[in-house]
Amino acid sequence: MITDTEIKTKGLQVLTQHLGNIETERFIALIQREPFDYTRWRQDMDEELNIEEISRRAMALRSKDTEQGI
Repeated sequence: MITDTEIKTKGLQVLTQHLGNIETERFIALIQREPFDYTRWRQDMDEELNIEEISRRAMALRSKDTEQGI
């Protein structure tokens, strides 16, 4: 298990890599400003996917991150 600091560091790296600095700051501001239920957000985002597809996508992302050293 990784530490909270490592999770925050990796999270910021991923956000910055995919969104850029400004959009990462906007994303964080949005999360802090609004009441946010991450679990509900993910369910709504993936409501049409079955568990096998969600798992397959998660494993593919994990494999890609491992190859990139993230």
